[in-house]
Amino acid sequence: MSGRQIETIWERDGAGSAVLTPLSWLYALGTAARNAAYDLGVLPTHALGAPALSVGNLTVGGTGKTPMSAWFARELLARGRRPGILLRGYGDDEPLVHRRLVPDAVVVADVDRVRGARAAAAQGATAFVLDDGFQHRRARRDLDVVLVAAEQAAAHRVLPAGPLREFPVALRRAQLLVITRKSATADEAERAAVRWAAAAPDIAVAIAALVPGGVVRVNGGATEPLATLAGRDLLAISAIGNPAAFEAQLRAAGAGVQSAAYGDHHAFTRADAEALARRLGPSVMPVCTLKDAVKLEGVWPAQAPPLWYLSQTVAIEVGGGVLSGLLDRLVAVQSS
Repeated sequence: MSGRQIETIWERDGAGSAVLTPLSWLYALGTAARNAAYDLGVLPTHALGAPALSVGNLTVGGTGKTPMSAWFARELLARGRRPGILLRGYGDDEPLVHRRLVPDAVVVADVDRVRGARAAAAQGATAFVLDDGFQHRRARRDLDVVLVAAEQAAAHRVLPAGPLREFPVALRRAQLLVITRKSATADEAERAAVRWAAAAPDIAVAIAALVPGGVVRVNGGATEPLATLAGRDLLAISAIGNPAAFEAQLRAAGAGVQSAAYGDHHAFTRADAEALARRLGPSVMPVCTLKDAVKLEGVWPAQAPPLWYLSQTVAIEVGGGVLSGLLDRLVAVQSS
């Protein structure tokens, strides 16, 4: 069964999900046993030697971990720390994107985050951001941030019957819940915050909008305002966790959108790029995400119309003071 077929079952949340429910029970049991082993000290945790925060989620994909992790890294830079961004090493796109978004950070991809932290420290990192680190409990951290997309607010089944990695009660391990939104409204994000925070009454809450900043020409660097897309026909190319939210942002800008969605972390080949170029009519503009642009820029056909990516900025709408206070306390930590 393909990833897209499973996602379709999640969207229907009907008989197909019910068939997968016994597997979800096994998954949940295994996750609970592993967490209990860490809680009781049976499985050890390891200090990273500098202040560390984890940016993770409870669901599979589509919460904005990459832009939020980059945002936290820039905040650490502003507070005098050189961040080491620690990735699990899944997908060649992630290190490239982080190096583009935070050039002054140390970026290390290693499935062993403890080993990755040592490598980052050797390159000058004085604080750590664990991108997608909530379930990686072996690496000790001083601040756990969990992201939930407002667009996934109704998720309630665990893998494989649904997109949840853990039940919402896992939020009690975290100090901060951030509701992210792309296509959802501010009211929908606030309702999602209330629903999810109910599982962890003591958790701090913030809301962040992932806002389109404009379109940037790949292999050229020219930037055009978002208004440029109004009335244009676009081929929306994406290999991300939530392509529907990306496409909704393009439609909200007034564009007509044809979808060219691939599985998350798809490794684009030259043949893929040539096939995409053949879909372009004389007035169709190809637009992707930055995550896709770093993979497509080396294989995009020279004779094809130029490829553009939609830039994203993080706007903290609720909880800015809470975020600032948590980060100030984090950078004051001597070692962890």
